[in-house]
Amino acid sequence: MDYILSHLPSKQLLLGFHGRFIHTEKTTLSFWEIEEGAILPEHSHPHEQSSIVLEGRMELTIDGQTRVYEPGLVAVIAPHIVHSGRALSACKILDVFCPVREEYK
Repeated sequence: MDYILSHLPSKQLLLGFHGRFIHTEKTTLSFWEIEEGAILPEHSHPHEQSSIVLEGRMELTIDGQTRVYEPGLVAVIAPHIVHSGRALSACKILDVFCPVREEYK
């Protein structure tokens, strides 16, 4: 199946976080456009998450360690690990979750 990202509906799930989602049998692909200064509150979930910064700069704190992610850096977050973040600039990020994020449907 093919998808045209610009044709997928955009949902604002957090203030400043606008996402377009593709759900497969086992994964959720989350394409985020994030406003500069937007805050991702500290949280955890049972999903494995891989975060790929496509554009911009995002500060992520994962399991107590903070790092700035830019294009070319990939964060892999194991299930149940506490993490948070802050957009240092406008960002485009691809998050891949396994299993599917049912609450994003």
